[in-house]
Formats: sequence, structure tokens, C-alpha cells
Amino acid sequence: MPLTVVDTAPKIELNELNRKANGGTEMMQRTLAERVPEDLLNQFQIIASRVRNIDSDRIPLLWLHDLAEDPEARHLSESSSRQRFGHLIFVSNWQFTTYHKLLGIPYAGSIVLKNAIDPIPEHEKTKESDGPLRLIYHTTPHRGLDILYAVYEKLSEEYGDRLHLDVFSSFDIYGWPERNEPYKPLFDALEAHPHVSYHGSVDNKIIREKLKESHIFAYPSTWQETSCISAMEAMSAGCAIVCPSLAALPETTANFAMMYPFVEDKQIHAGLFYQTLKATIDGYWSEEMENKLRFQKIYADTFYGWNLRSHEWEGLLRSLVAARISNG
Repeated sequence: MPLTVVDTAPKIELNELNRKANGGTEMMQRTLAERVPEDLLNQFQIIASRVRNIDSDRIPLLWLHDLAEDPEARHLSESSSRQRFGHLIFVSNWQFTTYHKLLGIPYAGSIVLKNAIDPIPEHEKTKESDGPLRLIYHTTPHRGLDILYAVYEKLSEEYGDRLHLDVFSSFDIYGWPERNEPYKPLFDALEAHPHVSYHGSVDNKIIREKLKESHIFAYPSTWQETSCISAMEAMSAGCAIVCPSLAALPETTANFAMMYPFVEDKQIHAGLFYQTLKATIDGYWSEEMENKLRFQKIYADTFYGWNLRSHEWEGLLRSLVAARISNG
């Protein structure tokens, strides 16, 4: 059966402020507040992406999570606007490069502090003889879930109950239940599939537990990620990652992903994803893959762990306090 991808993406703006949101940006803000000394943090106003007001009694920092094309970032093309902030903080080198090229952001006054995770605890995954190979998708539906379902349907015809897919996906994570509507047919198809478990949006603690059981993070992304916390957690969980070479995914996955070239055409994309995912499934139980995933976890836990990142944040904040004092 040929692959057919139905485009269900709504034509909507996905970057509105919402106090009910519990996405990656909100996770980073909350964890940073827990990890950096309160007396130090209180000397700063750390603004996440959208500038609404600036507190003149504290040092303002702009922590950018979104794309350079976002309308909320346009003001940064003006030097007078940039000068309001003690630093601009980016979450990946790819993201900073796009701001530099599109908005003329200078290197001076800019720094990359990548997103971070709490490493997934050591665990043993099920063996080949113990049950199906488990795939997981744990991000919002507009990032390629339609491609994943089309490809998984075809793979299920070939592998049957030797594969199982867990999907954690909806806009409820951002407090936008109304934006699930265009994806209801896709969610219904997932729920009806005998080898899929559709979970909707759940607490991140539940996803972290499921990642321990998962073998492959299947992510045919069609969204320009400035950073990818889902990939970081999958890396720490020892999951093989299958994704395209789009935006910050090559940087985030650091040569560990089974990566294919991104193309805009969804039908071609689906074909490339199918080939790469199938090869990953067929080669998953090899010694080479085992060694790669072991090294991948060490890398992710070291370079994406909050232990390292909180020290980097604290070092930056203390240096800015010292600079303010020396400048009077």
C-alpha cells in the first residue's frame, strides 16, 4: 500500500502567551528557579521570549526560545531595543545563527545556554524475546504526527505485533484544547489501531517512565525546533532517535540520531522516514546499536544535565552582577 499523508495542520499562530502552558519553555523556567540560588536569581528579570515590561530595579535578560521569524522578535533588529537587556540568551547555536543572519544580532551580548533535563535514571529495557519493539512520540501533533501515523500503518503491515507505538500528543499541554479539533480524526485513528496506545497529554513524569520502556523515538519533525527537549530526554533514556536534519535537530542529537535529509514535500518526507525507521528497527538489536546508545546516554546526561547547566547559568549571572558593581 503506498504511503499517503493527510495534512491536518491548522493555520494558526502557535506562540501566544498562556498561563496554563506546561511546555518546554515553562519547564525550563521552573527548573531554573529551583536550581539557581534565590538571592542571586532575584537580582534578575529573566524574560522568556516575549517582552511585556522591564523592571528597572533588576538586571533584565531576554531568554529566547522561539524562532527568529517570530513577530515578537522583530524589535531585536533595533540596537536600542537590544541595549535594554544585560544579555540575550539563546538555546542553541542554530537558533543564534538565524537571529544573527535575519535580525543582525551581534555576537557581543549574546550567549548560548542550551536547554537541560534531569537525566533519566539507569534502567534495563526489554529484550528482543520479551515483547514488541516500542516506538514513542511525545511532542505536539503539528510536528509530524501525521507522517508518523502514515508510516507506522505500513510498518504494522510488515511487523504486526512485533511493534508497538506510544503517542503522547495534544495541545492540552499548552492549555489550548480547542486546537486539538483539526487533529481529532488522527487521534481517533491512533486510538483505533491495535498496535498503538494513544495517551494524549500527560505529566512529564509519566512520559519519563514510558521512555524507560521505549526503544525508538520516532520523530519525523516538520517543525523548526530551536532546541528539542523531547530528543534530549530520549537520548538520556537510551532510545534510538529517527529524525530529519531540520533546524536544531542535528545539533541537539549530536550525531547520535539515525538522521535523514529533511524535505518539504510530505510524501517524499514520509518515504525517507519509512526507510530510515525500518533500517533502525531491523538493526536495533545489533551490538553496534547497543554501544552507540550507551555512549549517547553518557553524552546526554553530561552535556544536557541540569547539574552542568545550572552552574553555567550561575556563572553568567554572577559575572553580570560583578560587571554591574564595577560599572557603578
